[in-house]
Parts: sequence; structure tokens; C-alpha cells
Amino acid sequence: MTFSIAHLGPAGSYAEQAAINYAHWFQSQQGLEQLPILVAEPSITQTMYAIDEGKVDLAVVPVENSIEGGVSFTLDTLWKLKDVVIYEAFILPINHMFIAQSDDLSSIEAVYSHPQALGQCQTWLGEHVPQAQLIPSNSTAEGLKFVRDNPRAGAIASERAANLNQLPIQVRSIQDHRENCTKFWVFKKEAKPEWEEAQEHSPTHCSLAFIVPDNIPGALLNPLTTFSQRQINLSRIESRPAKKALGDYVFFIDAEVKGREQEFQSALEELRENTRILKIFGTYPQVSIPHQEKI
Repeated sequence: MTFSIAHLGPAGSYAEQAAINYAHWFQSQQGLEQLPILVAEPSITQTMYAIDEGKVDLAVVPVENSIEGGVSFTLDTLWKLKDVVIYEAFILPINHMFIAQSDDLSSIEAVYSHPQALGQCQTWLGEHVPQAQLIPSNSTAEGLKFVRDNPRAGAIASERAANLNQLPIQVRSIQDHRENCTKFWVFKKEAKPEWEEAQEHSPTHCSLAFIVPDNIPGALLNPLTTFSQRQINLSRIESRPAKKALGDYVFFIDAEVKGREQEFQSALEELRENTRILKIFGTYPQVSIPHQEKI
């Protein structure tokens, strides 16, 4: 049986490397004869729609970075979808390279990369190429096409992306914090796939989102108290605009549920009474996977 995994492309993107690492781990865990096929998509949104539309079996998508926080494209798209759930989560270190044809940084007029990467390197960029215009691209690897055609352009991407495009790395490890890492979610269709029947998942986290009944002071207190009273730790809470009315927000939460399963179920029942809309994105394990290649 052959499986497919969607990810943000093109080749050399951090999402592709995360998918490569996960594919090798998934193959060993499932005892598959063949490595899952990787399917590159042009954006995070299209990566998630690939799993929603049943084009692939799984999708690997970045959700949170230790420097820049939540990935808005992932959260906003997940809120829209109905039949996609989180299957697993894992964390990988991210090591950014400055790639350019010229080693004279003062000649660089523009730097291309994904908005998350630009944000993760903003201190270095301000100190070393303050004259350069920062131009966002759909992925880190996509920005390298501008470097090939313009000796006054630079890009932030992985070492693998530089090697694939045969472009020189001028400066290594330019992220603002050495311990830069990104959490990835693995999505699947809500229907239980055949290969999961033989695998026992031990969930450690649950991710959900909600909109409070009214935009009034203290409206968020009741939902948060629901968890604190049951001693359920929230490892992440983030708000995103609901894109309807000014001041209307969606609150995204990751809860640690291992060992608190009964308390968590009780919290969900109470949470439904204190929210206008509640969506559960999945109860899943956060797993550790080996690095097939340094990224």
C-alpha cells in the first residue's frame, strides 16, 4: 500500500524537510515497504485543502515557531475546514542560512523569504542588511529563484535549499535565537484510515478553538477557568480575528490531556456552555522523530 503526504513546496523548503523526516519515521512505525510519496503544494492553505479534498493521505504543516509564534495561515485555514483533524505533532529545529551570489552584504538590495523566516531573523537583517527591502514569498525555497537571477538579491532558506539550487551560503545560522524550532501538525481526514486501526495512539494534547458568546470584559474568563479548576495545563493560547466584525476573535488552545482524560472530557462539556462556537481539531500524541537530514 502506498501513502502520500502533502507539504509546502518547492523542494528545499523547511516543510519539505519536515515531511521527509516524518515520512521515514512513519514508514518505520507502520512497517511499510515503500516510503510515502511526497506531494509539494504552492501554499500552506493548498496543502491543507489537499488533505481536506482527499488528494493525499496525510499533510505536514507548520503551526508554531518558538520565535514568531503561531502560523496564521495554518490557524485561519483550519478554522474553515470541517473534515480535517490533527493526527500527530512533532518539533524540529530550524537553522536559517543567508544565501546570495555576492559576499558583499552592503550590495544586497532585497531579501526574499517566507514571512515567518523573515521574522525569525529580523535582528540579524537589521544589523547586517538594513538597506535591503524585505520581500515575503510563499515559502523559503521559493525566494531562491530571485537570487539566481539577481546578484543584488539575497534569501533566507535552508542549507539543503541552497545546495539544490547550487547557490552559495554567505552566512550560516542567522536566526535571532539559536534554539529556533518549529512545531508541525500532521493532518488526516476525519474518517479513520485503515492503517490506523492497528496502531495505538497515546494522546498527549488536544487542540481546539472557540468564539466566546459576547465581546465584553471577562468573556474569556469562564472558558479559561474551566481548565484551571481541573488543573489542565494550556500549553498554548492564541487569538485570531474571526474576520467578521472588529473585535470578534477566535481563540486557539492546546491543552495537555495526558493523565487528565476524565477531567478534560468534563471541561469540554462545560466549555460548550460558555462558548458560541467550539471546534475540536483532534486529540493526538506529540512524537519525537529522528532527523534524516539537518535542516
